[in-house]
Amino acid sequence: MIDIAPDITLSGKERSELIRLLGREPSTVELQLFDVLWSEHCSYKSSRPTLKEFLPTEGPTVLQGPEEDAGILHFTEWQGVRYGLVIAHESHNHPSQILPVEGAATGIGGIVRDVVCMGGELIGVLDPLRFGDVNGKRADHSIAIARGVVKGIAQYANALGVPNLGGDLFFDRSFDQNCLVNVVAVGLVEEDRVVPSAVPRAATGEKYVFLLVGKPTDSTGFGGATMASRVLDGEETENRGAVQVPDPFLKRVLNVALHDLYDRAQRRGIPFGCKDLGAGGIACMASEIADRGGVGVTIDLDRVPLAEEIPPFVAAVAETQERYGLALPASFVEEALALFNEEYDLPSIYRGARAAVVGEFTEERRVKILFKGETVCDAAVEAITTAPVAARVEGAAPETAVTARHDLPPEKIGGALLAMLASPNGGSAEPLFRSYDQEVKGNALLRPGEADASVILPIHGCPVGAAFTVDGNPRYGALDPWAGGAHAVLEAARNLACIGAAPLGITDCLNYGNPEDPEVFSQFRGGVRGLCEAVRRIGLRDDPGHPIPVVSGNVSFYNQSETGSAVAPSPVICMAGIVLDGANVVTLRLKEPGDAIFLVGRRRGDLGGSLYHDVVHGDRAGAPPRIAWDEETAALHAVSALVGDGLARACHDIGAGGMLFALAEMIVAAGALPAGVSQIAPGATIEIDRIGTGLSPAETLFCEAGGFLIEVDDKGARALCAAAERGGFPVFRIGEVTERGALEVRSGGETIVNLDGACLFDAWDGALRGVFQGV
Repeated sequence: MIDIAPDITLSGKERSELIRLLGREPSTVELQLFDVLWSEHCSYKSSRPTLKEFLPTEGPTVLQGPEEDAGILHFTEWQGVRYGLVIAHESHNHPSQILPVEGAATGIGGIVRDVVCMGGELIGVLDPLRFGDVNGKRADHSIAIARGVVKGIAQYANALGVPNLGGDLFFDRSFDQNCLVNVVAVGLVEEDRVVPSAVPRAATGEKYVFLLVGKPTDSTGFGGATMASRVLDGEETENRGAVQVPDPFLKRVLNVALHDLYDRAQRRGIPFGCKDLGAGGIACMASEIADRGGVGVTIDLDRVPLAEEIPPFVAAVAETQERYGLALPASFVEEALALFNEEYDLPSIYRGARAAVVGEFTEERRVKILFKGETVCDAAVEAITTAPVAARVEGAAPETAVTARHDLPPEKIGGALLAMLASPNGGSAEPLFRSYDQEVKGNALLRPGEADASVILPIHGCPVGAAFTVDGNPRYGALDPWAGGAHAVLEAARNLACIGAAPLGITDCLNYGNPEDPEVFSQFRGGVRGLCEAVRRIGLRDDPGHPIPVVSGNVSFYNQSETGSAVAPSPVICMAGIVLDGANVVTLRLKEPGDAIFLVGRRRGDLGGSLYHDVVHGDRAGAPPRIAWDEETAALHAVSALVGDGLARACHDIGAGGMLFALAEMIVAAGALPAGVSQIAPGATIEIDRIGTGLSPAETLFCEAGGFLIEVDDKGARALCAAAERGGFPVFRIGEVTERGALEVRSGGETIVNLDGACLFDAWDGALRGVFQGV
């Protein structure tokens, strides 16, 4: 038997509460089980009250909120069938810092299980990533982590046959010792074929068994949940056994077999439940699926297929990858066993893999675990699944930051732009996403890099598109946690508007340091407040009285080094939207010489946290851009409708880098072209005096106040101006698309920027090639 010691992190207070609940001293298995399910990672004991207080989780687009493994949003109806989007969002931060390839790969593996166990057919994954400073003191280590993470995501998702629908990328020294690897998976499901992550109510009148299917259980991943619930110190960085081992090829067969089982059971009206095995393994999965079904469960560890001889406390909670658990009626189980073990022949795909009955569900609401004929765990279901809330204290609110004014002579603006385009946080992410398969399902309409959001056509023959974007700006979160949350939602909503999509809902991954630190807990609360205000202020485009609902998500605490250095507060948003007619989506590249270029949104002198201040002046202080809610909301809904009606040729939101940076991207964005191949779009000439801001040219061009740049013909221009008058938001005709592939900016009757498109492309295209070389 492998020699592994129990890994117990319960506090003295929690251990006393456990003894009170059991009425006795706990066994080793009970200690380990409660330790995992009461951990921060599983229980949300620090964040639960805040999430419940602020986040809206219901609305007209919601089919399933955050209670299950994944949320479900109503998507569309086609040929009499109603479809939903299944969406889940998680983090795999600590494992990816320890073993980047395996940690990131198993992050993808875990999140796709959340979608599949709900009945969803996988249609895509997304990956918001945060890495350390690739030009800083730990540059070599940060680059190695970044390369490993991207390799792990690509190896798993590509082998699984699921396309990458996008992500976003940020480098900062606060992530030197704690990378953030957030992962999103999306699926499509017929609304009447959703699979619950619960034992069916029928189990109270008929015998239901616990069927375990997948890899044989081993010690890998043991302690993974508790590792993610504490600061990653020097000892933890060597804890490689807590990181799971991926196998996407087995997962691919498992997923096909599961959908076959779903189809058979649903056609015959057989109630069943399914849940993936992630944090806490067998015992945690069984406890949660039983709890949601209002029943109990008895597990016999001697019936669990093992890859090696391991102690019972390890077998109960190890996080071996590529496993699912099913609640099936006893009358159906022989057919299910034959399906997995004979028809799909799991044992021949991976040594020891198979389906096995390892327990049964009981009317008595208790979790009992047997080992060698003895009871090694006997506890009430609700005691296991409902952890005590951890009382946390908010620190004092930070003082309002003052933004320094770093002006720049007009003749230096072009050089500043090139420096920003060549910076890690400004350059093209093409060297990253070229590693990912984006075509595998054959339904891509807008791919990563072609527009501000990706669009797929997931239903064969149906013109309705599903749109996705992920966003978050750690620079804003570090300066003002509230702004970090609010701007993440706003940026996501603008990205969808640029391709004519209307929001359906969001998921969130809230990444912070140690919640026991009052300052960190205050940052977390501030970020959630900002997120909440944004989803309520923006609302659903076609039903503005309802906030954009939050249907799934994750809180990742303890992203902090043993020296006390926490990551920049990083709320990351994934927003899903609907495009009613895929024929009308637009890319961000400029198209037709002679077309007008309009600016939507006021320019303000808000440069705190800007890419310009960071790259050009080395200043990260100040206040993030102010938000004029009424104007911004009216503008983004109007732009979304305009693009959706086919009245725009190109559209790009103004975010990091400001207006000039956005315009440069509209010239150099090459879309899905071979690496290093430039296809310069038509150029642009703009007159910034037409805006009338009262700001200097640098402030006008580089401030990151929200807005849009839109290319339109005469008909589109009239429609935009009419929409602006109705909505009460400002628009400015600032220039025209030109035949010459160059960027020209005029002010005061003089040309202050005149850069050839090839020069812009070379700076932008080369920014990250060295970082991701060889991936």
